[in-house]
Amino acid sequence: MPRPTKQHPERGDARTRLLEAARDTIRAKGFASTSIDDLCQVAGVTKGSVFHHFKSKEALGVAVAEHWIEMTNAFFADAPYHAPGDPLDRVLAYVAFRKAIIAGELSEFTCLVGTMAQEIYASSPTIREACGRSIFGHAATLEADIAAAMSAWGISGGWTAESLARHTQTVIQGAFVLAKAGNDPALAREALDHLDRYVRLLFGCPNKEEALP
Repeated sequence: MPRPTKQHPERGDARTRLLEAARDTIRAKGFASTSIDDLCQVAGVTKGSVFHHFKSKEALGVAVAEHWIEMTNAFFADAPYHAPGDPLDRVLAYVAFRKAIIAGELSEFTCLVGTMAQEIYASSPTIREACGRSIFGHAATLEADIAAAMSAWGISGGWTAESLARHTQTVIQGAFVLAKAGNDPALAREALDHLDRYVRLLFGCPNKEEALP
């Protein structure tokens, strides 16, 4: 299935084109290095149109984070990792799916909100909070399957479904940073392989054949 990445900025109204242009350009260049002129050129709109829809660049940053939430919520809700009947299989299928969509250019698979959060966490609390809603909100979608898997496998200890769900995002966001630092998507895929092994070890099924049909 397609990834939450480049669409067609020429389609839709000016606000939508600007949000899609911001999504793609910020992932490629960063928030600070993305100028209003860049966005106008990619979206095919005038500078006046930008400030008609967004009172400031910061307001646009918040809006693009919220746009990312809507887009990725729909993307992951329709993803195939929800299909397995066993909850642990669904958790492992999620990890496999995240690995499968690490492909193409770095800017096409890395996370918009993770990119912005690293850059503006101190300078723009409003953008940081919007990014946090995306990252923590997505982590929360994994909690029910992890909790069900813990119950089914009789797992208890010093960790919770919530903490493991957050850890998956720690690995994924860190994987994106490593891929950027090394300019190599394989580094991100390697991190997801280790996440798969870690989850299996937590549940006492280190070999893939023991958990997946």
